[in-house]
Amino acid sequence: MSPEQVRRPPPRASVVDIGFGPPRLEDGRHLWRVARDSGTLDLNSPYSYVLWCRDFAATSVVARAEDEVCGFITGFSRPEDPGTLFVWQVAVDADWRGRGLARRMLDHLADSGARFVEATVTPGNTASDRLFASFARARGASLRRTPLLSADLFPGDHDPEVLYRIGPLDS
Repeated sequence: MSPEQVRRPPPRASVVDIGFGPPRLEDGRHLWRVARDSGTLDLNSPYSYVLWCRDFAATSVVARAEDEVCGFITGFSRPEDPGTLFVWQVAVDADWRGRGLARRMLDHLADSGARFVEATVTPGNTASDRLFASFARARGASLRRTPLLSADLFPGDHDPEVLYRIGPLDS
């Protein structure tokens, strides 16, 4: 089945039917499709998503329903701070939104031993702000927001990026 022909979930599908695990090499094209269809993420090349599935599978997660990708989080351990998981992208297929998948994927990743979680969020991205605030509250961890990347660092029309740092997390 091509990424364009992903079967849609039944209307009452439960999050119980969804499994979480590391991405596989062949998932790269599906990650690219979900990111593209989000309409909000900066879209990377298909090549980068395939390589991400190879090189950063241990710090990323895919949500699957009947072996179909319905969401993902890509992340990596910061080279200068290996105890910090940096969340690169969070995406949930439109038909699977509103089921708590992003939060469950973030919990899945954090349970693998990170002491801190970082991400950058553009001002006005309420979905990401709510996700990370909810995660911090549930973990009893502090959430610090600090300006990180100003808009003038990016080509074209790009909002600034605010660093969200959550932790320390219980191990």
